[in-house]
Amino acid sequence: QVQLVESGGGLVQAGGSLRLSCVASGRTGSAYALGWFRQAPGKEREFVAGISWSGRRTYVRDSVKGRFTISRDNAKDSVYLEMNSLNPEDSAVYYCAADLVGNGLIPSGYEYWGQGTQVTVSS
Repeated sequence: QVQLVESGGGLVQAGGSLRLSCVASGRTGSAYALGWFRQAPGKEREFVAGISWSGRRTYVRDSVKGRFTISRDNAKDSVYLEMNSLNPEDSAVYYCAADLVGNGLIPSGYEYWGQGTQVTVSS
């Protein structure tokens, strides 16, 4: 089992930046992929970004490519999502997730979820 706790959400103006953080616990020392999903009101949850255990392989969805960057620090059991040039369409609850089996590059592999952190981008 993995427990995930996100932080870093908030209210930001369009064009601004936020950095989301997620700390994992429960399986420290084991290899697992981490990722970020988001869900806006009335919309389905979507896969935003994923990163393998080594960090050498990453996925970022097209709509945020060039603006969002995923990274991780295994020494801190943490994953980060750097979000730049935010726009109102990025407003959502952002969830950290863990994939204990795969490389984290496809959404179906994620089994463990954090409680989410709200990101609101005002126009």
